Amino acid sequence: MAEEKLGCNLMIIDDEHAALNNLEKVFTKQGCNVYSFDKGEDAITELRHNQIDVVLTDLRMKGIDGFEVLKQSKKISPDTEVIVVTGYATPETAVSAMQLGAFYYVAKPFRLDEVKQVVREAYIKVKLKRENQILKNEIETYKGKVNIITQNEDMQLLLKTARQVAVSDCSILICGESGTGKELLARYLHNHSLKAEGPFLGINCGAFTEELLANELFGHEKGAYTGASQLKRGLIETANKGTLLLDEVTEMPQSMQVNLLRVLQEHELLRLGGTRPVKIDVRFLATTNRDPKTLISSGALRQDLYYRLNVVTFELPSLRNRKDDVVLLANHFLDRHAAIHNQPRKTMTNEVIKFLQHYSFPGNVRELENIIERGVALAVDQKIGIEHLPVSVTQLIQNKIPEFKQLTELPTLKQQEKNYIEFVLEKTNGNKTAAANILGIDRVSLWRRIKSLALDTD
Repeated sequence: MAEEKLGCNLMIIDDEHAALNNLEKVFTKQGCNVYSFDKGEDAITELRHNQIDVVLTDLRMKGIDGFEVLKQSKKISPDTEVIVVTGYATPETAVSAMQLGAFYYVAKPFRLDEVKQVVREAYIKVKLKRENQILKNEIETYKGKVNIITQNEDMQLLLKTARQVAVSDCSILICGESGTGKELLARYLHNHSLKAEGPFLGINCGAFTEELLANELFGHEKGAYTGASQLKRGLIETANKGTLLLDEVTEMPQSMQVNLLRVLQEHELLRLGGTRPVKIDVRFLATTNRDPKTLISSGALRQDLYYRLNVVTFELPSLRNRKDDVVLLANHFLDRHAAIHNQPRKTMTNEVIKFLQHYSFPGNVRELENIIERGVALAVDQKIGIEHLPVSVTQLIQNKIPEFKQLTELPTLKQQEKNYIEFVLEKTNGNKTAAANILGIDRVSLWRRIKSLALDTD
């Protein structure tokens, strides 16, 4: 029975090049994405940029030793499991390593089967922790809670500030490019507010005509207009004791801005056709992907409404300005879509990781998730390669960074097979028996390959 491939992101650190190369070959055959380093300093730098599942480090090395690698690993990525290897095994060092959080302590000389088993067990533990976190996130999502994934210092500071202002009832304006997660931050603010037990409702202010938007926001009295056969409470009234998100608020018509301003000032509204004001207790959050001050200058946005909404402003950074989150988010989306599609978790090749780190992401986090979801759908095996990325992404990077052009110019093994079978079929004028003889396979096997490779035999 064939041994199951590991498929984990494994970092190996050893200043003995022979041992390092040997372990790299062994674990590459095991299906791992292997990151090899002969210096602890370089390994720690890589840990800050990529999500590593398991670290296998020698203890005694020049410069930063294995103990320091272990400490930094637990600080940078607490879920990463670290296995310490040493030729100078003593009970004291073993105890010290375990106290610092090492998964296992291996003494040299070791058997390769032993190390492979320890790495496998460490990776199983990592996967279990990850699956538990996914389950926890799903439970929190079910409860309406939001978990924002980031290790970027600017984003962490922004979230800290968000938690501080969430407990007040002030209006908040969230600015940022499309796909940066403005609605997600709005839900985060609601969840940390005193109105967290109340409803969270949202409306896209640019998706309706003026009349429909007024009806949706303010509701109407029975008989307010033809067809209004019964009273309807609008979203503002329905969100009472909770939060209302005005998505893309800068797209709201001018006359509606006047009506909304009155609600913000008086904490009451009039339904369409109504004569008696309705008191409301609602927290207003608003988002925009445009520059409000430019819109004020052009007259598209009322200055008084802007100041009412803009008690606190959050400017969400684009993904190109938080590159240290790219791989972290990509791995989060790999977990999510593995769970959604009930599939084993897939991993990215080193080339894909490099591509993502150099891509500017005009669609931000939303685009990154689409790229990952596409890769999960297209990758037949457990690895997402460059060939599974959208052509628009790879071409853009190649045009900017020539070194990447060589990577995609090299065809995959599957593409080579397809090209060669097409070549043979062309030379034999489509004679499949002759082609099968040249290829050294039977006719049935050729038919299977033609079908699996989607060859056009016409």
